[in-house]
Amino acid sequence: MAPTEFEKMRAGELYDSSSHDIQCKLHATHRWLARYNAALALTAEERFALLVERFGAVGEGAVIRPPFHCDYGFNISLGAGVFLNFNCVILDVVTVTIGDGTQIGPGVQILAADHPRDAAIRAQGLEFGRPVHIGRDVWIGAGAIILPGVTVGDGAVIGAGSVVTRDVPAGATAMGNPASVREMAPAR
Repeated sequence: MAPTEFEKMRAGELYDSSSHDIQCKLHATHRWLARYNAALALTAEERFALLVERFGAVGEGAVIRPPFHCDYGFNISLGAGVFLNFNCVILDVVTVTIGDGTQIGPGVQILAADHPRDAAIRAQGLEFGRPVHIGRDVWIGAGAIILPGVTVGDGAVIGAGSVVTRDVPAGATAMGNPASVREMAPAR
């Protein structure tokens, strides 16, 4: 049997995002996001329970301040003590992992969704995803954008407003548009 469009999406293959199976999952996520983003009056424990309800994995003490936006949620894994500030966006058509102790400033975008470079293929409505991996104890400054397929190593720092187009080594500080490594942290 041929894979569904949803199965193709999760495998990082070209898929049609307008398919019925994908649209049903998007609508379910929109309903969940409405509940989560209305949760300002909830306790930290109640918001954590909502994250556990939708995400692939949620480590102890992980916090996302609403409003928050994502495509699906179930492709996102958060380590223990992860913190995302207000107005973060994660386009999680494939896996997005964020390691223990990572802190993410307001307005950060983590984008695993990608599109073909060939205009004829794009015109068919096809897209694909490339996983994003953010290591442990990373700091990502306000308004940074992490593009599809990027890995940010443990202990790295991403400057506010940076556009990260390629992998950032562990312990590095990267900033700018496009982000480039400016310094390496001293060994601890």
